[in-house]
Amino acid sequence: MKTRQQTAVDGARPQAAATWTQEERARYVELYRSMLRIRRFEERIQSLFLKGEVYGTTHLCNGQEAVAVGVSSVLDERDRVAGTYRGHGHALALGMGTQELLDEMLGRATGINGGRAGSMNVTSLRHRYMGSYGIVGGSIAAATGAALAVKREGGVAVAYFGDGATNQGYFFECLNFAHVFELPVLFVCENNLYMEYTLTSAVSGGSILSRGESLGVRSEAVDGMRVWDVREAAGAAVERARAGEGPTLLEARTYRFVGHSRSDPARYRPEGELDAWRERDPLTLCRAHLEQAGAEAAELDALEQAVADELAAAEAAGLAAPWPDPATLPAEFAPDVAA
Repeated sequence: MKTRQQTAVDGARPQAAATWTQEERARYVELYRSMLRIRRFEERIQSLFLKGEVYGTTHLCNGQEAVAVGVSSVLDERDRVAGTYRGHGHALALGMGTQELLDEMLGRATGINGGRAGSMNVTSLRHRYMGSYGIVGGSIAAATGAALAVKREGGVAVAYFGDGATNQGYFFECLNFAHVFELPVLFVCENNLYMEYTLTSAVSGGSILSRGESLGVRSEAVDGMRVWDVREAAGAAVERARAGEGPTLLEARTYRFVGHSRSDPARYRPEGELDAWRERDPLTLCRAHLEQAGAEAAELDALEQAVADELAAAEAAGLAAPWPDPATLPAEFAPDVAA
């Protein structure tokens, strides 16, 4: 079944998994593990929310895992990342631990931000994660500013944002600024078709790519359900940025399998659309690719069980963790009195 999103990348050259070296296969096993960890984390958060253990709201990224994992796989210690309010996957893909992030969602003192951030405000300097931005398009400005700082060290700044953010002033101002000053920024639009509850194409003129191109920014589309495609496109963009060739707008065409937020049943989607996209689940596609490359089914089954066990243990530990002391800041954010 064809969906509303007919992409130019559907016919892109598939990576020849059968020709992967042992090292390449091992790399993609790790990328598969990372996507699995994100998916199981999000499922666990939804379950805990329904049990009343997670306060506030949550915005899950089920279905979009290949974007964050593919991009993060080509970054290094010099780089900085700004995520969105749908940012659990962005943080986990950078290496944040499931335990410290889960504890943060539960509001516990052992959370990555001491239980004070919640779902939409997670930040971790040691993971090079500048934050999850609840303001639509805020990540675009944050990454553009960060690019000014990391440019001298050969670093790259990454901004994740949704398709709806391309209607914000941030988008046009920052892409223009990044182009004029040849900043090393990778603008990653996670185009999941919907801006909250509204079909993006119904309220937006032109294409996302044409908007970037009109500002002189190199703009490319990629199949956001295939982690190897995202990794290849992001790797090339990062290489160009490090070489002083300026920013790239990468439109990752993907789909969220859940509603906009915990209160959204997503009844606005036409019948059959979700089922059609589930046939292209990034986890299913990656596993099939790995098996084609020679990975044993038993190995992948064991990996899936290990991730499930990891999340079950994290939930138990998180629910037993202490609540934060209102008078004490997490060490990472406490002021340096001596300084």
